[in-house]
Amino acid sequence: MTFVPILVLALGTYAFRISGTLLRGRMEVPERIRELLSMAAIVLLVAVVATSALMTGHQFAGFALPLGVAVGGVLAWRKAPFVVVVVVAAATTALLRLAGLS
Repeated sequence: MTFVPILVLALGTYAFRISGTLLRGRMEVPERIRELLSMAAIVLLVAVVATSALMTGHQFAGFALPLGVAVGGVLAWRKAPFVVVVVVAAATTALLRLAGLS
């Protein structure tokens, strides 16, 4: 029963992706629309990060998690290696929780 919706979604995804390749030379997207789409992608990504950093389920995650994400964000902004960003952010969150800041 679950196989049919998965197959439909897979075929729809494939058709959507191949249409971009096939229509690339036939459609002209105005520069203003390209800028708006680029900004929309950034806004969506920031919204996902903010929601993930601040919420656990339907409740506030506490202060340790947002501070850990902020430390990771600063390290990523300073172009630290990805492994360092993840480990330091996780360690920051863990140490803050260990210190009693939930």
